[in-house]
Amino acid sequence: MYRLNLPTFEIKITDKDGKSQIFDFLRRKYVALTPEEWVRQHFVHYLVEQKHYPKALLGNEIELRLGQKRLRCDTLLYTREMKPRMIIEYKAPTIQLQQKTFDQISVYNLLLKVDYLVISNGLHHYCCKMDYEQQKYLFLQEVPDYENL
Repeated sequence: MYRLNLPTFEIKITDKDGKSQIFDFLRRKYVALTPEEWVRQHFVHYLVEQKHYPKALLGNEIELRLGQKRLRCDTLLYTREMKPRMIIEYKAPTIQLQQKTFDQISVYNLLLKVDYLVISNGLHHYCCKMDYEQQKYLFLQEVPDYENL
């Protein structure tokens, strides 16, 4: 797999029917090992192990509905009251993070109205804090530690 700009962790990979799978410790199961999943697993471990985000407040592959359309957030961080607080969208390391990625996460945020939006391809990470009163957002230098949210 790809070398990422994220800390390593104890990776659990298995083979099922000739296809590699990686253990998702949030969903507590093995899932298909795609380049995007490789980024997701590294990023979620980074949030929990380095940034001290409570594992119990994170969810992967969260389904949203917009009319008849089904959307899927890669990862959501919730408040202790289970209100969405941060949306995280991942791309494979070979995919450049462009306006299209921000547009995608913005559609999710129309429904959720979270405080933070994060996108990562494992090499580059962008985090912005929403300011709904001023109708703008502020790009942060890094993803904040959980205690600073």
